[in-house]
Amino acid sequence: MAPSAMNQRNQWIRSLSEAQPLPYWLDDPGRPRPEPALTTSETCDLLVVGGGYSGLWTALIAKERDPRRDVVLVEGREVGWAASGRNGGFCAASLTHGLPNGLARWPDEIHKLQELGTRNLDAIEAAVARHSIDCDFERTGEIDVATEPYQTAELRGWHEETTRRGLAEDVEFLDAEAVREQVNSPTFQAGLWDRRGVAMLHPAKLAWGLKRACVKLGVRVYEHTPALTLKPYGAGMAVRTPYGRVRARRVALGTNIFPNLVRRVRSYTVPVYDYALMTEPLSPDRLASIGWRNRQGLGDSAHQFHYFRLSADNRILWGGYDAIYPYGGRVRAEYDDRPETYAKLAGHFFTCFPQLEGVRFTHAWGGAIDTCSRFSAFFGTAHQGKVAYAAGYTGLGVGATRFGAEVMLDLLAGERTERTELEMVRRKPLPFPPEPFAWTGIALTKWSLARADAQGGRRNLWLRTMDRLGLGFDS
Repeated sequence: MAPSAMNQRNQWIRSLSEAQPLPYWLDDPGRPRPEPALTTSETCDLLVVGGGYSGLWTALIAKERDPRRDVVLVEGREVGWAASGRNGGFCAASLTHGLPNGLARWPDEIHKLQELGTRNLDAIEAAVARHSIDCDFERTGEIDVATEPYQTAELRGWHEETTRRGLAEDVEFLDAEAVREQVNSPTFQAGLWDRRGVAMLHPAKLAWGLKRACVKLGVRVYEHTPALTLKPYGAGMAVRTPYGRVRARRVALGTNIFPNLVRRVRSYTVPVYDYALMTEPLSPDRLASIGWRNRQGLGDSAHQFHYFRLSADNRILWGGYDAIYPYGGRVRAEYDDRPETYAKLAGHFFTCFPQLEGVRFTHAWGGAIDTCSRFSAFFGTAHQGKVAYAAGYTGLGVGATRFGAEVMLDLLAGERTERTELEMVRRKPLPFPPEPFAWTGIALTKWSLARADAQGGRRNLWLRTMDRLGLGFDS
């Protein structure tokens, strides 16, 4: 490495010298105190297991549908501490991990899925207002940016195709000049701006606000209360916790990447660790140097992609690229911190925004994403319909978990609705194979994606085979 390149790399790494290894969103003096743990026996109509978005939306909507319903929610640690408090704060309308994935898998349902997704995002915005949840909600939209010529051609072609299909409402193609008028990076060559389909928010404040709304409506919330076992009990179900037990007529499982209490569901998800950095607040001059007056979320179009956005106090969150699968699919706290990835992300950040040279990072963190083989949520029931579950959101759960909550409640009620009639809801993805096949397949896929990014987007035989099997993968 040339001395100038080495000096530049060292400078990028020095930007991390004061970064705390914890999620920026959770490092908040206004963080609420946890509710007490369950230490007795409880009975209820509905037990919700999991205090992330999936469980919180389920409990809240259950009470809004029927205020007389007796609802209990148990959370193994604290509400919002896992994926719901560690993500990038992109709240997308898409229920299918993006339109390309949805169109490839459910072409006959895609217009209905898009409509339901838009209605779901509208409902989230309405709930934030109705319950006075202060979570920095901004419906700014998102720009997918091209940083290579082949990506520009792909974005243009995709925009033309979705326009023909009537799926490009409020989506605008931006050439290099137009995209740099929105956000000024020398790496940006084109963009697709979805003006209404994505909102930015503070993810931990959303989780805390949902908890507060649940408690206000009468949901009994117990934190530091892991659910240990799930067994039939009379006409209902019983869940054992360390210090107590809950008997319920119905149970909704929103545990996502953590081991599902229905064992047969576990093979459908694997943990993929994602990492992010947060800068110090940008000065007015620094912010002016990159524009970004419309505050959209951004993501690049590589297979190993970055996502980035502004916080309410004008920090930049910069995440993605590395997607780390631990052998055996274990979820462990030590995987939440990965300095080698932080160094890589810092270098990518300053390549994108060289005018921000000298900006420091204050936080660096990681967390597990519950990934399934079709990259969007799947649903089901167990124990003769007394238990429902939703999992596999694959990184787009900030918005889609609310839809998943409605699906679980529909399934528990035994109702046929426009949601439960969807093929997406009725069918499951392929399960992951056992080790060492899962690790080998994921490692080969990651290697192939990096190779495709380096070769103008050309997908090798392995990736083409995975595409044909419906197992296409991006980081």
